[in-house]
Amino acid sequence: MDFLKTQKYILLLGFKSILFLFLLSSCSPSKKLSKNKNTKSKEIEEHVVKEPVIEIKEEDTYDLSKKHPLYIGNERTSMYIDSLIGKRVAIVGNQTSMIGDKHIVDSLLSLGVQIVKVFCPEHGFRGETGAGEKVYSIIDEKTGLPLISLYGNNKKPKPSQLADVDIVLFDVQDVGVRFYTYISTLHYVMEACAENNKKFILLDRPNPNSHYVDGPVRELRYRSFIGMHPVPIVYGMTIGEYALMINGECWLSDSIHCELMVVPCKNYSRKMPYSIQTPPSPNLRSDIAVSLYPSLCFFEATTVSVGRGTNRPFEIFGHPKFPELGYKFIPISNQGAKNPLWEYIECNGMDLSDFAEKRIYEIHLNFLIDAKKYLGDSIEFINQPNFFDRLAGTAELRRQLNDGWTAKEIKHSWKNGIRDFRKIRARYLLYN
Repeated sequence: MDFLKTQKYILLLGFKSILFLFLLSSCSPSKKLSKNKNTKSKEIEEHVVKEPVIEIKEEDTYDLSKKHPLYIGNERTSMYIDSLIGKRVAIVGNQTSMIGDKHIVDSLLSLGVQIVKVFCPEHGFRGETGAGEKVYSIIDEKTGLPLISLYGNNKKPKPSQLADVDIVLFDVQDVGVRFYTYISTLHYVMEACAENNKKFILLDRPNPNSHYVDGPVRELRYRSFIGMHPVPIVYGMTIGEYALMINGECWLSDSIHCELMVVPCKNYSRKMPYSIQTPPSPNLRSDIAVSLYPSLCFFEATTVSVGRGTNRPFEIFGHPKFPELGYKFIPISNQGAKNPLWEYIECNGMDLSDFAEKRIYEIHLNFLIDAKKYLGDSIEFINQPNFFDRLAGTAELRRQLNDGWTAKEIKHSWKNGIRDFRKIRARYLLYN
């Protein structure tokens, strides 16, 4: 499918429906959305233009030859272009911000939009910076636009950085996991827009992990950049739905509201498997890695490698002291993983690619439980307990593992938190 032709086709269609959410009032207890309702509040629903509901079967995929093709938010250009023309626009984007084979910056510039700067999340504008590495603010060679880092010391746009901006446009592919930092960047950008009276437009995208909810709900004391909000590890929402929840639940500083406009996907359903077209970060290179990431990322706080420094990150895991498990690998430094764990040392481990061929519907704790058993009591397993607790959003998971709880017992302890979160989540869902 030629996506550039698709873009022109969308412009001609002139879609009339759009989701506007202008939530400008203060978030006093009387105005906060009731937690006792499972349905969308009137405050949300009155700003949602309903479209025909398309029932999509489980086996349907991102196939534009089908009767009801999927369009992601940025492809629905006619739904947001009028809001941008004549305005000074800042884009929050990276290498995933593509409309077909053309970057949204280039696409909008060609349509006459005045883009004044680009804000970049973790991994940078080109997505080449490894996890935790500094992202520098530079000038883009191709467009001459300032690329301003929102990772490191400058996680939130400063008032001076928004002074010459009328609208901020957000177009970043997320993976639907609490400790993946793009939703934390989303939070800080929304907060900055609210504080500086700037309009915020989010172009929604499918979430490849939106079909389930799992994990412990983050406790308040573990709030951090890898756990900004009290949600489970896998929260089952698109980034547009998540932005609605940030606004509606008053999670921004001082309970302020952002002037938010979400451009929804067309013909999207949580039932649809979704393949990300451009890797969202250097070490999530495949659909398999994206689906295993919620289960394997805990290893980042242990002495077990998740395959950084190989061509299979987050598809494998291993340790030099593991027994023979049928798979071996040797981590070597590369662009996305400088000085990886166990560099140049052979690791025994497991290849999970066959396991992940079928759609995953939960966080698999047995990887952690088995790894701890393989190492035994004489070899350190969780060597960064504070980091592990921030990933989990609680200290309980670490204690449960150390006390020998089974996966079933641990999962049972999450049940009430997940149930309560689902009630909140339900009010902000845009797709079936």
